[in-house]
Formats: sequence, structure tokens, C-alpha cells
Amino acid sequence: MKDGEEKKTTAGTVEEVLPNSLFRVRLSAPAEASTDASAEGVAVEKKEGELILAYLAGKMRLHRIRVLVGDQVDMVLDPYGGRARIVRRLT
Repeated sequence: MKDGEEKKTTAGTVEEVLPNSLFRVRLSAPAEASTDASAEGVAVEKKEGELILAYLAGKMRLHRIRVLVGDQVDMVLDPYGGRARIVRRLT
């Protein structure tokens, strides 16, 4: 991650499991910035209840952590919108 960029993290619920470790996730909370610095890229705001396409983070694939329909997950949103990376399984 470059200096001056911020990670937008949010929580969501897995609605559908797709091939190749992809998931459709319904956002349960609006995105919040994890640092105070502003990103120089384009920031896209996501709304509560919106469906987003998400993929598993590398460490979750490495340790073979399973994510199923109905699981609560933490995600880092892509600064350009459209996708998110699942970084933690909450339940």
C-alpha cells in the first residue's frame, strides 16, 4: 500500500457463493476509513444493503478458511469500486 492511501473497511453477510473463491456479499454497514490520510484515487461510497462482488484474501486462501452462505465477514473495499477483498470471517 502506498503512502497517503486509506483502506475502506466494511462488514457484510455472504449471500451467494460463486466459483473461484468469489462471493456476493450484502453490505451491513457503510464503509469507514481506517486511516486519516486521504486517498488520491477515486473513492466510491457504498450503501447499506447493497450487493457487492468479493474475493478471498491471500492469507484466507493460504490457511484454507472456509466462507459459507450466511457468514458475517470483514472486507476491504477497492478504491475504484465494484469489488472487495474478504479479510476476516466473523461468524
